[in-house]
Amino acid sequence: MVLELHVWGPAFGLPSIDPQCLATIAYFSLAIGPNNGGPDEWVLVADSDPGRVPTHELPALWTGSRWISRYRNIIHYLKQFSEGKWDLDGWMGEKERADCIVFSSFIESYGQPLIDLSLYVSSENYYAITSPAYGSLLQWPNQWILPPQLRAMAKTRTEHLGLSYLDLDAAEEKQKEQQDGRQTPSASSQIPKSLATKPRDTISGLLSKTSQQSRIRLDGLTETFVSPLEELRNGKGYLLTEDTPCSLDCLALGYLSLALVPETPSAWLREGVHKYSPRLVQYFEQMQLKCYGGKVESVDTGRAAATLPWQESEPATIAGIGLRIAESLADAIPIVRDLRASLRMQQLSKAASGEQEQKATMAIAQFMRREAIVSTLTVVTGLGMFAWYAVAGMNLQFPDSTQVQDENGDDSEAAEQGAVEETSSSPFGEAGKVLGI
Repeated sequence: MVLELHVWGPAFGLPSIDPQCLATIAYFSLAIGPNNGGPDEWVLVADSDPGRVPTHELPALWTGSRWISRYRNIIHYLKQFSEGKWDLDGWMGEKERADCIVFSSFIESYGQPLIDLSLYVSSENYYAITSPAYGSLLQWPNQWILPPQLRAMAKTRTEHLGLSYLDLDAAEEKQKEQQDGRQTPSASSQIPKSLATKPRDTISGLLSKTSQQSRIRLDGLTETFVSPLEELRNGKGYLLTEDTPCSLDCLALGYLSLALVPETPSAWLREGVHKYSPRLVQYFEQMQLKCYGGKVESVDTGRAAATLPWQESEPATIAGIGLRIAESLADAIPIVRDLRASLRMQQLSKAASGEQEQKATMAIAQFMRREAIVSTLTVVTGLGMFAWYAVAGMNLQFPDSTQVQDENGDDSEAAEQGAVEETSSSPFGEAGKVLGI
């Protein structure tokens, strides 16, 4: 059986545009190399389509019977499947294993926001290199659906950092709102609105403000990320030992690759890593050559170099395109989106590596499902009450027609009877009736 590793495709000269995919590729390259079974045991598929995976996440491993997503779950499966043969962490003691767990969480927690800020939140970098990279990877209609979604998720993940200045689109829109709501001075109130002009900052001005306001904080975040890794390595060949790489090295390589390799217009992340940890850059170059073998411009060039076992992805079908469009429309409805997210979490819990992780993931999925069901019931109840109120109001506003006719008939009879009484009560008798007096 050949294992299929599905990942986001190559970009920036790297085998993938995603740090978790890069880490997984590095692990496969080291664990299932020529000395441990050879490249015939696995293939690398750059389909760049999370929709083909039940959990909607890449990287994903197809074992022939089920899908396994996420870096930790995949390497845990490899350890069990190979009975320890493909376990890069098998040599570890308790101390090394604890360090591996702690620093793996550290890299994911601190490295992902830096990648998000550099490649997605920063408007300058996003439109210059990230968006074109996805345009070359994705097929229609994913070219128009996935990149904005990925950028929105990156903004959400980094919102707590308070560095929204990097997003020039949001900054310029906010500035327009402020200018539209600003009161004009009394001296300029005499000028006709058609002739009045409002000063507006240019994009270069916004970039200047961005650099001045956020560069210090960005450098601080970069130093916080690389300094502990440099201290952990402490001149060794790898992060935990002198001559044996482990899963922690693969994870560090994935995030350092996207920090150092992309040639971004605003290169604060690459410059910060070089500034605060030049020896970590040397370590990265060593790991990159060992795991990836060199630059990968595309799947074709990667297959020609024969450094990684690339395989062509399946072409998109009409049914698949229709499914992607339907899924994007469904995700636009909040309730449906929450239900779909809970189903994906349930699928992910089945592939979790440990029993505790399975229970935690399943609990999250059940909570999300309950929230979605409660939201659905709330909306349905509200619509039902609104419909009942509307129908009841119409009944009150438009009474029964037969009742209206009866009331009109009674009123006409009463009017005729009153007229008869008035005419019969004339003081001049019959002559008064004739003369109308």
